[in-house]
Amino acid sequence: MPSAPKAAPRKARGPKSLKVDTEVLLDAAQRVFSKNGMSGASIRAIARTAGCDPALIYYHFDSKEDMFLALMDRKMPPVAMELEVLADPSNIEPTSLRLWRVTRVYRRHFGQDSGFRAVLRGQILNGTEGTKDAIARHIQRAAKCNWAIIEQGIERGHLRADLHVRMTGFFLVRMFMEIFDLVPAISERIANVPAHQALVMAERAWFELFWRGVAVHPGKLLPPDLFSVE
Repeated sequence: MPSAPKAAPRKARGPKSLKVDTEVLLDAAQRVFSKNGMSGASIRAIARTAGCDPALIYYHFDSKEDMFLALMDRKMPPVAMELEVLADPSNIEPTSLRLWRVTRVYRRHFGQDSGFRAVLRGQILNGTEGTKDAIARHIQRAAKCNWAIIEQGIERGHLRADLHVRMTGFFLVRMFMEIFDLVPAISERIANVPAHQALVMAERAWFELFWRGVAVHPGKLLPPDLFSVE
């Protein structure tokens, strides 16, 4: 009697290797977070975007919140390092130029990343306490640079002595970030101006308005070629 054919070996489920580039996983997480937000994101969706098994993600990260914190660790230090250069007391550039350069740093790192900005805002408001603490540490490092530039501007007689340093830094950056979020979305519908053109106009208008409010002599120390600096 012929022997029964042997059953085909079952394929092993799960990843064959635990070797995966974490940068690939974080890139996928950022795309998913940007599209769905933290609440709508899932490890399975991130794995699908990265083209890997979910088990590979759990080998490197405990949760999607852990992935978000890793994204913060990747994205925020370069921002702070650029700002620390601008905040060096040996920098003798006009305060207006240094503050404009601050906005250029945020533009480079966040201007084209509306999804990450939205997720960051959501986590600041509704994240876990641990997530909020981690975000605060990153933001504080960058904010200290902005405060230093403002304090030096006051000492040099460029900025009003009655300014609240921390709130001045907050208004410069937070309102500038609002321009990224709102102007491109509404400019064509409301003002019939292309989004890119409206964004440039709004950035310059906001900075001029901000400068008039904080400068000792608003008409001075505003280089004529200031807005050519990118």
